[in-house]
Amino acid sequence: MSKSKLLLASIVWLLILGVGVLLWKFVLQPKKAAEREVQQKAEQEQKLRETQGSSRYKMEINLGIDSFSGYAILRSEAFDNELKQRGIRLNIVDDQADYPRRLSDLETGKLQMAVFPADALIKTSDSRTFPPATIVGLIDETNGADAVVAYRSKFPSLDSINNAETRFVLVGDSPSETLARVIMHDFDSSRMAKDPFVRVESPEAVVEAYKAATPSSPRVYVTWEPYVSVLLANDQVGTLVDSSRFTGYIIDTLVVSRDFLLKNQPMVEEFLESYFRARYSFERQSADDGAFSQKMQKLIKMDAKQSGTTLSDAQADRLVKSIAWKNTIENFAHFGLEPGRVMHIEDMLTRIHQVLKSTGALAEKHGPMELKNLFFEGPLQSLRSRNFFPGMKDEKIREDADLPKLSEEQWSELIPVGTLRTPQLVFARGTDRLTEQSRVILDELAVNLASWPHYYLMIRGNASSVGDLEANKTLAAKRAQAALEYLSTRGIPAVRMRATGGEITGETSVTFVVGQLPF
Repeated sequence: MSKSKLLLASIVWLLILGVGVLLWKFVLQPKKAAEREVQQKAEQEQKLRETQGSSRYKMEINLGIDSFSGYAILRSEAFDNELKQRGIRLNIVDDQADYPRRLSDLETGKLQMAVFPADALIKTSDSRTFPPATIVGLIDETNGADAVVAYRSKFPSLDSINNAETRFVLVGDSPSETLARVIMHDFDSSRMAKDPFVRVESPEAVVEAYKAATPSSPRVYVTWEPYVSVLLANDQVGTLVDSSRFTGYIIDTLVVSRDFLLKNQPMVEEFLESYFRARYSFERQSADDGAFSQKMQKLIKMDAKQSGTTLSDAQADRLVKSIAWKNTIENFAHFGLEPGRVMHIEDMLTRIHQVLKSTGALAEKHGPMELKNLFFEGPLQSLRSRNFFPGMKDEKIREDADLPKLSEEQWSELIPVGTLRTPQLVFARGTDRLTEQSRVILDELAVNLASWPHYYLMIRGNASSVGDLEANKTLAAKRAQAALEYLSTRGIPAVRMRATGGEITGETSVTFVVGQLPF
């Protein structure tokens, strides 16, 4: 064999050897190593199975939430222990009140349950053709924790904010924004800007905006406790309205992923039962609300400390008094499973939806929202059918007390809060006879008044300045009285209303002004 052929053959064999080495190093050896790793892992898992204990947990639930004090029971040791007894591991996921993310995480399965302010659930569900979560219970309702405050000299009443220059300083997409929208919807806001909001990132930023303002600034501040108390420390600042004056608007709900609910309704029922038992534990052996208040103050201070906030006793006390935690029987009543003079969940959602829609917060690109798709009474119905109650001590349904009858002197001392947003009533020409259109308007007003149970109503008949003035004044008074009598037939207590007339305003009309006694 020639030298050249020998060299060529050597090169070929070297190439073959090189390919073999590469094949062994990068294909065969890794494959064998992977096979050994899989075998070793399988052997380890087998050993673990043969030597591990039995888990106490049958289910793991991720709960979407934020640091609001009203959710303290959900973060409490009492609730965690109740869940553990039922084999449920709870993971709290704090998303800093990012509601769109919270709903998306429910949709994708990252969360199984979450807490939503009802308004936030409606707004975030508005962008979807299929709402991925539904309400199965109520956690709490604000009872003074949220407030609209302003300098008294600039804004003595809600009527005074009905101005094109007025701006609400608030945290965007929060219950504060909804509270401002409630004011715009229920009270006369015809002269306000279409978008009168100055949105900031945090309640601390609301306080900073207040500190930078002067008493003559056309700014109104909307926030929640304990930041409300910070603003009210200035005696020049007063509360225009707070959430203790109305009902059914700012309420926190417990929602569950529809997919999780369909597959695990018994687990959702156990979750609800655990929550109601934990809530009851703060009332157990309590002879009055004072004991419950003390226990909740302690819980709220501990809860706030975990999130890096230190509350004084006074701040904790105000928080407890300004949040109404819903108990078991109240949940039954709100879902129509127990008689009681409370607002049904569907009616709450309807009122909130009307506020958001009329003030431009909803796009409804997918058509009118079916509000019955946002709640489901099934789990509570199951608890009620089993006659579930958390303890031996009877729970009560808290109802708004009827306003007491006022004396003539008290009516004269009544402080006007604001003029309700009501279309002009229409009467048969020259008479005090209500038309069908007016009765429809008053029907809607009666529903509205049910949301503001703590205010008296002054029905004012305004007279035209054209023609016989005395006759005009008499007719104005009769028309105000006719409106009062009709509202009485719609469930508004007569002692809560006063008809007045005879004021010459230049036009024949009836206006509705709510008021309160001086503190």
